[in-house]
Amino acid sequence: MIPTNIEELVKRQSPLQRHEDLQDVIYNIKDRKVVMLGEASHGTHEYYHWRAQITQELISKHGFSFVAVEGDWPSCQNLDRYVRASTLDKLPFSHFVRWPAWMWANEEVRDFTTWLRSHNHLKNEKPVGFHGLDVYSLFESIDAIIKTVGGIEPDLAGPLKEYYSCFASYRHDEKKYVKDLLRNFKGCRDEAVAALEDLLEKHMTRPDGALFDAIQNARVIKNAENYYRAMTSFEDSSWNVRDRHMLESLEALLEHYGRDSKAIVWAHNTHVGDYRATDMVLEGSVNIGGLAREIFGANNVALVGFGSYQGSVIASPAWAGPVRVMNLPRAQSGSYEDLFHQVAFASGFKNFSLNFSSDDHLKPWAQSRGHRAVGVVYNPHHERGNYVSTKIAERYDSFLFFDESRALSPLKQEIDRSEIPETYPSGL
Repeated sequence: MIPTNIEELVKRQSPLQRHEDLQDVIYNIKDRKVVMLGEASHGTHEYYHWRAQITQELISKHGFSFVAVEGDWPSCQNLDRYVRASTLDKLPFSHFVRWPAWMWANEEVRDFTTWLRSHNHLKNEKPVGFHGLDVYSLFESIDAIIKTVGGIEPDLAGPLKEYYSCFASYRHDEKKYVKDLLRNFKGCRDEAVAALEDLLEKHMTRPDGALFDAIQNARVIKNAENYYRAMTSFEDSSWNVRDRHMLESLEALLEHYGRDSKAIVWAHNTHVGDYRATDMVLEGSVNIGGLAREIFGANNVALVGFGSYQGSVIASPAWAGPVRVMNLPRAQSGSYEDLFHQVAFASGFKNFSLNFSSDDHLKPWAQSRGHRAVGVVYNPHHERGNYVSTKIAERYDSFLFFDESRALSPLKQEIDRSEIPETYPSGL
């Protein structure tokens, strides 16, 4: 006899085998202003593939304006120029040099951006953009803003160079800057804030593409300085600084694209799934998914989670370490992944989706249990620390489950291992 919890979920799940099987999920999210698509790791093929499939449907049939990802602004701007079919003929993945470059320099993202370039070329409306939301590109953003402003507003270039000269002695060495902050060094916070305020004051109306790019780089510089400063504090509030920056960047993009714009966000489940439905609240941590629900309203935001029971994953055993295909062991007993594995076995469908309703949080199966989160640094033998206590029907609007998943397909890249890695120190 099938347990009641399993039987109910078997009746509700929608098998996921072909693109057409996404319609239940699409119907649940298509009318939201912001759709956030998660992932339970940064190295799983199924998450990237199906996330791209959902994104293509939302763009081609439901008028979404841009994709914003858990990546650096300057590197993603090169991809943005490519998908707009403007000046670049080749995919610019060589710009993704910060470890772990595989997060965006992979075959799955290559295939999606190739599709997006073709889509933009064929339609006569405003092209759909591809942007980075993350906070790590302090020195890359300084280089980019000086170059951009020097070409379009020469009178502003001088003052900006003066502001950012405070960082010059570090020669792109973020680790040295953090060490100096630990020694009670005043740092360059005042200069970073002043540069952004100066740009905004002179361009309060909605700027064109180049000026918006400059303002966003200035925003990254200000918040990156704050991020590295937070890493040195006793409480280490850097996680919150990072996710609040992501939300601030998302708000800026929505304003830039116009009143009726709609956004798709790609990020790890730990950023996407509402923090208020996890034990993150006990630590005082927030994330972009929960903050977006608070700012835009829950009815205007769709949060979609992903997970799998077992398989393989791209990760590394250490920070800035070698990229490896690792075993993803069977999920822990009692976790959501274990529960959904039982649903897959009972239904005969290894992959499926679920939509959650407003009263699902009262169901026995939706009570708090572990939900796996794999970072870029991973040890399959230490699985216990990879589970986030979660009330899944409150954390997400929809969920895609894969009983067995396989590793992502990275492109060959030259990596700069001297920089502070993307996702450091959380790995997520």
